[in-house]
Amino acid sequence: MSYICSLWQTPSPLVQCRSLHVTLRTQKAKTGAEQIWLTRQQRDPYVKAAHAQHYRCRSAFKLLEIDKEHKILHPGNRVVDCGAAPGAWSQVLVDKVNSLGQGEEKCKKCISGNKCDLTDPATHRKIIDLLPSGQADVILSDMAPNASGIKELDHQRLVGMCLSLVDFSGTVLRPGGNFLCKIWDGGESSLIRDRLQQRFQIVKTVKPKASRTESAEIYLLAKSHKSNNAPN
Repeated sequence: MSYICSLWQTPSPLVQCRSLHVTLRTQKAKTGAEQIWLTRQQRDPYVKAAHAQHYRCRSAFKLLEIDKEHKILHPGNRVVDCGAAPGAWSQVLVDKVNSLGQGEEKCKKCISGNKCDLTDPATHRKIIDLLPSGQADVILSDMAPNASGIKELDHQRLVGMCLSLVDFSGTVLRPGGNFLCKIWDGGESSLIRDRLQQRFQIVKTVKPKASRTESAEIYLLAKSHKSNNAPN
């Protein structure tokens, strides 16, 4: 039975407002930066494709591209989707793993709200309780902390979130399972890579074409989880 456990790390009002109000604001940009952003959105082929294919945002194509090349999702998989706002990855997952054709509402369970903290053991317990047998086949993370405007601080925060998720994978991810997380490349990225290499057979850095060239984001893909410490 397929199963998607979606987790919101924190609300993302800026992202959600942009995705909902692009059309309304196209003629109302008040600042140079806002106009640049709107112009980029209008010209972006992935934004246009997302609208045409009814995805909530362009990030859907990042996951589609990674899965097409690396085959990390399969029908019937139990998936933990972290950072699921506005939810484009969850839309992709419903199509990729929902082998019974139950529809989005029937195959997805969500943990959401302002107090949902991925580094909190209580959140880990909630996820385990939602998953059949307390185990997942895949852990995905497109989450990011709210931007502070200080590049190195934001990088460190995201590294901390990803490290917590890597540690959690030792509890919830079945042997042979797969792991994918977004990071902003920087001085502490190697901490995540090193820990993944201890726990997985294969670790790769991937940069899908749908990820903007100028963006510092990259994805760490880890395949074939070596062991599992989930409770019986």
